[in-house]
Amino acid sequence: MDLTLLERFVAVVDAGVHVPRAADALGVPLASLHTSLDKLESEVGHPLFTRAKAGWTLTPAGVLLLTEARRRIAAAPASAPKPKVPAGGKAKASKGKGRAPVVKGQPKPFKKRQGR
Repeated sequence: MDLTLLERFVAVVDAGVHVPRAADALGVPLASLHTSLDKLESEVGHPLFTRAKAGWTLTPAGVLLLTEARRRIAAAPASAPKPKVPAGGKAKASKGKGRAPVVKGQPKPFKKRQGR
């Protein structure tokens, strides 16, 4: 099982089985969280939540997976920190003219002469 799937499952349970609140806490889109939960259910082979209009509740399989997921997350090594992106702007594409050397006393290349 993927560790991120387990972390998302635990986050949903910690948010009171409230999926939109868990998506906000994780910083992921709601559709992505639903997809992760569906993928986890297909890996386990059992439904983890009973879905009803009144709200979601954990199934017995979900309760068992919750204890296992918390154990695996605690036993996993800490992830490496994300590399910091250097500050700077986006590189601009050239327009295909290239740069010509400037000769003293000559007009600049690709510039029109000023009319009088």
